[in-house]
Amino acid sequence: MTKDEIFSGVQEIFRDIFDEDDLVIQDSTSSEDIEDWDSLNHINLVSAIEKEFKIKFALGELVSLQDVGEMITLMIEKMK
Repeated sequence: MTKDEIFSGVQEIFRDIFDEDDLVIQDSTSSEDIEDWDSLNHINLVSAIEKEFKIKFALGELVSLQDVGEMITLMIEKMK
């Protein structure tokens, strides 16, 4: 799976979780950029990504992530 394919899948998950069909994320997108990105939606987001991509994040990995780009990079590593 390419980075673009992963990014596209993550984009759709973001749109679903935040209920915004026209939401556009970038590598630099963080919780500060999306008004409804609170702790509950963060859990929903992580769960949906884990389910869709059949990966598991460790809590320590998630704490250090600063933006979507870092999450995508971690996902690529986990799918190798």
